[in-house]
Amino acid sequence: MHVLVIGGTRFIGAYVVRGLAARGHSVTVYHRGNTEADLPAGVRHVHAPSAGIPVLEFSRALLEPRPHVVIHMTAMGEEDARAAVQFFRGQTRRMLLVSSGDVYLAYGRLTGLEPGELEPVPLSENSRLRSVLYPYKAKAASQHALEVRYEKILAEREVLGDKRMGGTVLRLPKVYGPGENADFATVHRFRNHPKWRWTHGYVENVATAIALAALDERADGNIYNVGEERTPTVEERLRGLPGSDMPSDEQANFNFAQDIVYDTSKIRSQLGYREPVEYELGIRRTVVSTLQ
Repeated sequence: MHVLVIGGTRFIGAYVVRGLAARGHSVTVYHRGNTEADLPAGVRHVHAPSAGIPVLEFSRALLEPRPHVVIHMTAMGEEDARAAVQFFRGQTRRMLLVSSGDVYLAYGRLTGLEPGELEPVPLSENSRLRSVLYPYKAKAASQHALEVRYEKILAEREVLGDKRMGGTVLRLPKVYGPGENADFATVHRFRNHPKWRWTHGYVENVATAIALAALDERADGNIYNVGEERTPTVEERLRGLPGSDMPSDEQANFNFAQDIVYDTSKIRSQLGYREPVEYELGIRRTVVSTLQ
């Protein structure tokens, strides 16, 4: 199978590309060329200045050969997701969108964007979504900042709403691993809220889920939560981490009574997903990477 990955050179994307190549699939990566990850020699690179976020234009070279599946790692909102759907419609069987758990109403309850009663957890793929769009717009430094157009809810609608091309959505947790969130700031800064839970995922495990859903046609038309099978509390996570002098975040005006816990059983039962890297090993690899 030939797979096109839009934005496959950084963090999660690089693991996705390596995983696809290791399974014997041919892979093309579309990016600006500013960052060249350590990818297998057989991976084809298509460089273009327009491949930066938001990706609104696509090279015709991406259709030679035509991809069986397109994995869009970097679609942030309605405009760039629509541009991708329009370009690849009729050119590929299916598009997989990498989305986020911030689409859920529970995230709005946590941050105060949508005050109200707590949302029940764990959150399934059918849990209620936010009604207030553009969750980071108020923090944008300018009208041209990414936060102004960021809205995964609208990106999901574009990819899943096209009747002429199959669509799949994966809602990711907080991802950690060598290179990103390796200091576990998302745990240490919330140490004063020991019972709070937020689903995380080790980068290689998350990338495995993305590759699996991209290659399995049973994923067509489906949304999947990705992350740990069991979500520990902050207190439990801290027991397995080295100490840190990182200050706690006393400025976060969050409602920590609202957990952000995903039910990840759907991708496990439907597609047979299992984490290749156990929790403790992923933690060790991440910690060791900060010492090198």
